Amino acid sequence: MKINHIVKETFMEITSNEHRVCLYQTTQLETVLDAMAWQAAGFLTGKQRILMVCILRRGAPLAEMLHRRLVNQFKLADIKLMNLQIKRYSDDLVLLHPETLLTENPEHAKLDLTGTTVLVVDDVMYRGHSMLRAVEYMARKQAAEIRTMVLVDRGVTKLPVRVDVTGVRLDVAPANIIECNVPPYEEEFKIDLYQPIIN
Repeated sequence: MKINHIVKETFMEITSNEHRVCLYQTTQLETVLDAMAWQAAGFLTGKQRILMVCILRRGAPLAEMLHRRLVNQFKLADIKLMNLQIKRYSDDLVLLHPETLLTENPEHAKLDLTGTTVLVVDDVMYRGHSMLRAVEYMARKQAAEIRTMVLVDRGVTKLPVRVDVTGVRLDVAPANIIECNVPPYEEEFKIDLYQPIIN
């Protein structure tokens, strides 16, 4: 279930001198998260061991919000959370690590995920490098099944990695930036479109 019509309505309010617009507000995103949890519950129900892997930074609070829904609404109580530090771009899409840097927590060095269903959570799917890096890492830990979930898919993935659960798909110009504002990193839970000023 994807909720894309709201974006079209919001874009109608943009004027020529605006460079940032809110596409989704908190109440709209709460509905999006409900739909994402419903989709995830479809393939998680009946699994014995489930691990939600949160790509830092904003993947962590998103995973926590989804985790609460899976526990409270779908009674999937036995779900563990794990943070994964992966960095490729800065928030404004400046390339920082061409190799897509994954910093392993020493506590996870001997992690064995045999028999475990893994759900990798991130805020935005851009080119796919961070998600692919996470999936490869989980596969090396012998995960039985690996699923992926993102709040926003920009539809410009270049690598062979799929998204199993997408909150919204936003097809915007390549130069534009989708900003997911997620507490506690930002004050308000929302999605903004930022259009850089070109001199």
